Amino acid sequence: MQTIPFFNLSLTLIPLLIVWYYYNKWTNDKSEILISTIRMIFQLLLIGYFLILLFEKKDNFIGLLIILFMVSVSTWIALRNTQDRSLKHYSIIFISIGISGLIHLVLIIGFVLDLEEFYEPRFVIPIAGMIFANTMNALSLAIERYEKEISREVIFEKAREIAFKACMIPQINSLLAVGLVSLPGMMTGQILSGVDPLIAVRYQIMIMTMVISSAGISTIVYFLLKKFNSVL
Repeated sequence: MQTIPFFNLSLTLIPLLIVWYYYNKWTNDKSEILISTIRMIFQLLLIGYFLILLFEKKDNFIGLLIILFMVSVSTWIALRNTQDRSLKHYSIIFISIGISGLIHLVLIIGFVLDLEEFYEPRFVIPIAGMIFANTMNALSLAIERYEKEISREVIFEKAREIAFKACMIPQINSLLAVGLVSLPGMMTGQILSGVDPLIAVRYQIMIMTMVISSAGISTIVYFLLKKFNSVL
């Protein structure tokens, strides 16, 4: 694949400027999109250089630190959109994301891909990133909806049901649309890099099942922990 020149890459910012203009006009917030875009660019450039070094040196301890960092940051991002920002709530989200993420990471790396070495940075880091980002988004939606239902004095079981359904809508929509409306990121990237489409399809099936189940399990663990804590 050819390298995209920086000028060509900057053209993608043109439609984003339109979004920023109306976001500022309609919500009176002119900084959120700008800050998040600038952060995204710098974070990706930094991680690009970091991954070059990481792939060259296979250190299990560094790999473990990266996984813990991913879980910690995804927990913090999920927590910032909730009403309860206590350490106890952080711990519940951390455990929920961590358990779901590790289950899927071990399953994918150790059994589905069946790699000779479990810690292969070129596989572990990107897959872990997809898992934890997905569980973070799903759990954020579930918690936000759950707290709104509880604020309306809906009982726990009903609020849980509504929240669970709400957070699974994007996941289920993705399964229904794949191949008909969209060609997802991993599959598209592999095809662009010259991989046989049928091989790319198998990898994408792995990712899609991982996406919906990691979202579901993190939400299940979260509500089981919430129920357990309410009984204590």
